[in-house]
Amino acid sequence: MRQLSARAPLRGARGLYAIGRVRTFKRILLGLVATLALLWGAAMAWAYWPPAEPGVPAATLARAADKWITVDGLRLRYREWGEAAADRPDILLIHGFGNSLQSFRDLAPALSGCCRVVAIDMPGYGLSDKPVDHDYHNGPQAQVLVAAAKQLGLRRVVYAGHSLGGAVALQAAVRDPDAGGLVLMNPGIIRTGVPRIVQLTLPPLPRMSAKMFGDRGFRGAFLRRSYVRPEIVTEQVMDEVMLGARTDDYMAGMTSLMTQYREGEEIALAPQVKVPTLIPWGDRDRNKPLSEADELQRMILGSRLVHFTEAGHYVHEEATLGVARAIQDWLRDVMPAPQMPTAEDTKGA
Repeated sequence: MRQLSARAPLRGARGLYAIGRVRTFKRILLGLVATLALLWGAAMAWAYWPPAEPGVPAATLARAADKWITVDGLRLRYREWGEAAADRPDILLIHGFGNSLQSFRDLAPALSGCCRVVAIDMPGYGLSDKPVDHDYHNGPQAQVLVAAAKQLGLRRVVYAGHSLGGAVALQAAVRDPDAGGLVLMNPGIIRTGVPRIVQLTLPPLPRMSAKMFGDRGFRGAFLRRSYVRPEIVTEQVMDEVMLGARTDDYMAGMTSLMTQYREGEEIALAPQVKVPTLIPWGDRDRNKPLSEADELQRMILGSRLVHFTEAGHYVHEEATLGVARAIQDWLRDVMPAPQMPTAEDTKGA
């Protein structure tokens, strides 16, 4: 009995110590939960704080060269260069993530001497509609563009896409039985290059991403990191890049788009490409290893890979004339001779 009574205080002390540890742990846990709640609340407040300037209808931001087409109830902006003719290929240019048809401001006219060229804003981008209830995954986006190509009268269209637009172009080339070719410019097929924060869809992160990409300072800094020669991104270029963020449907539509991130869909589709394929590749892409170009070429049987050693992710902007020549040379090789003008015919285009 004496031994038991002697141990009792020790047990009591240990019990009190254990209770104290549990209480401390609870306090720490509650503190962390409270901190996270405050951070989440602050993030929500920032994400949904009204913009300094309200958005305006897309039509009020249109330029003189802009044209419009309505596909499946979606009003899409496009521009075109060159003449339509039986002996001239038709090319549809598809921009990348967070961009618009402005990305082809130099490549499109460089191809106009040999082809009919159309550049288009995908749904959710530029001055095209940005509905909240639209499916922004690559397959449905491609289906809209296939329908747009047919409505515009493009024949055996060559789908040419950059970055995310390359993934959408591949989807379109597989879905369109009348497709004539595929051009993939540093495409987001194996690695998308989409920022990590955009890949997280827990609220309010999609809204925060949409707000950041609607900020000119953030967008400009993010864009310039993708260039070997960032001076290409002038203030005039930024004016065009930011047009889409000024529309009255931008925040709601872009937030919806940001919640629908998915990658790797086109890896399984690549072996299904049956049309001639060209891969102009900027070797100094900071988001893609050079080995990815070879990997992509192996995935698409018979594809042609052309390297541009001094260009980065925006290969069509940093090596415009070289990419235009590569496309023209490739078209002459893969299309019947009567359908393609010679290099001399298109010189100076």
